[in-house]
Amino acid sequence: MTKLRIASQNMWNCLGNFPEWEARGLNCSAEARIPGLVRVLQELMPDVLGAQEVNRDMQTLYAYGLHDEKLPYTEIWGNFTPIFYRSDRLELVDSTFICYPEHFEGYEANFNDWRSRTCLAAVFREKESGKTFALATTHLWYRREIIIPGSDEARRRQTEIAIDRLEAFSAAHGGAPAFLVGDLNARRDTPALSYALDVRGWAHAYDIAAEYRCESMGYNGCGPKGPGSWMEGGPEQAIDHILVKNLPAGALRRFDRYMTEEYLYFSDHAPVFADVEL
Repeated sequence: MTKLRIASQNMWNCLGNFPEWEARGLNCSAEARIPGLVRVLQELMPDVLGAQEVNRDMQTLYAYGLHDEKLPYTEIWGNFTPIFYRSDRLELVDSTFICYPEHFEGYEANFNDWRSRTCLAAVFREKESGKTFALATTHLWYRREIIIPGSDEARRRQTEIAIDRLEAFSAAHGGAPAFLVGDLNARRDTPALSYALDVRGWAHAYDIAAEYRCESMGYNGCGPKGPGSWMEGGPEQAIDHILVKNLPAGALRRFDRYMTEEYLYFSDHAPVFADVEL
């Protein structure tokens, strides 16, 4: 039996310190936060981490942090959405990077700010068992529908693009299990999630976890004004998700979020992870 831990983490696209933090003797710069983010990875040790809001400089700092701690991870570059995987356990079979369109027919708005709304998809083979699986990390458009009309539909279409790529990878490898992880900026009752779950037949890791499921939304108010606190709210309000397809019944054992007090100084999104047995 092959055991895998799949994780997703929005690391907060923030390079420098803010005056509000500095006035309190705190530092939220990437240089200050990255060592903490590396410690989190060292504690969780996922086989694959799909990340979001990791700009070019943060990717470099993070990669050097992993190297300095001698952690067995290799990076697949993605603009704001890189993947880090355990190269001692997995080998990369295939990968593709997608930058979502800025415009969709029928809408005037630009739905891809700074070309940061992207998807990185890959296929991995577990070295010992030879089993393969596909995974994509993504960060969908963020504006609310009430502010920019068409935002809900943009997220749905971005989800469609990501799922099309993942399902193609899965089919090319004999119907291999597939995982879509990331900050979807969408709750359970929105078109993006409804499309993935109800139209395309994917499952939410929370729904099928056989042993444990976290009941929190996994979000806090960390931002320019200072570190936050963990917000009240159940899984139906979460925007960071792990969606799955082609998993055997009972294969997904645990769905959890990493929510410590120290992490409130690192990012506003709690890492989300799932333990799988194939």
